[in-house]
Amino acid sequence: MGTVLAFDFGEKRIGVATGETLLGSAHPLTVIHAESNDERFAAIGKLIAEWQPEQLVVGLPTHADGTPHEMTRLAGKFGERLVRRFNLPVSYADERLTSLDAEARLRETGRNSKTAKPLLDAVAAQLILQTWFESPQHVIPTQPSA
Repeated sequence: MGTVLAFDFGEKRIGVATGETLLGSAHPLTVIHAESNDERFAAIGKLIAEWQPEQLVVGLPTHADGTPHEMTRLAGKFGERLVRRFNLPVSYADERLTSLDAEARLRETGRNSKTAKPLLDAVAAQLILQTWFESPQHVIPTQPSA
């Protein structure tokens, strides 16, 4: 029980969302725009220090039929790095169609593609976390090594 941070991993941007396991509700937080891995993980480190999560969730992209592709591998590698750097458990959640769903939700609020773009990855992270909260059985987390 506690705070969870979720990530919509991308090579250019990382969307971040937060939520509480007790409430089971996710909220968009921010988008990390950083060129280097060091800058990305420094920004993530600041969020972890601020929010003190007990769990991290990474969206796992796959093809529509569930088969993995290159971004699946990169998101998995990102999750492994989170475990090593921050010593927190990391779970993965299916993120198929979250970006499309995020775009549709932002359009419903009256935003066009230009005004929605800065929020898109954070809303996608929110949907990833909401999917994780709503899954009947959370994916078994990768435990930090002792």
